[in-house]
Amino acid sequence: MAKASEVKSGNILRFNGELVSVEEYIHRTPGNLRAFYQARMRNVKTGKLVEYRFRVDESVEIARVETSDYQYLYEDGEFFVVMDNNTYEQFNIPKFLFGDSARFLKEGMTVIIAFESDEPIMAEAPKSVELEITYTEPAVKGDTSTNALKKATVETGVEIMVPLFINQGEKVRVDTQTGNYIERVK
Repeated sequence: MAKASEVKSGNILRFNGELVSVEEYIHRTPGNLRAFYQARMRNVKTGKLVEYRFRVDESVEIARVETSDYQYLYEDGEFFVVMDNNTYEQFNIPKFLFGDSARFLKEGMTVIIAFESDEPIMAEAPKSVELEITYTEPAVKGDTSTNALKKATVETGVEIMVPLFINQGEKVRVDTQTGNYIERVK
């Protein structure tokens, strides 16, 4: 147990039996009242936002979270199997921890996983990935108005919008959070 004054933004706390990530932590001293800490925290599992005021001397439980890089191996039902590159130990990580970025995962990619005890609590795909275009319609000559886009399917099976000059077989960089095309990779 730690005092509320020892908490920092980015810490993972066990709050009301749930794990929460501290997004914002501000010390407030209103004129005629006692000082307190205003915390904005996000539930790790549900993503729900929680606001709470801690007294300065209040006890809080800071969770011991270990974050490390793992190599994504393959998909197994509702799980992704990842491997620790140092010990070669394999772990099953629930798909929902990756959110929307899971659809861009390709075998061999490096992902970041956070464990609390032996339970995975957070998973993060790379910010951007390089993927090959497996199918797209060829551009029609004269079809080059400003910022014209067309649909293209990448090697993971996801359909994204790309500029007209991108052809089948080319590699593109895609933002995993939004699913937007960033640039063509040479």
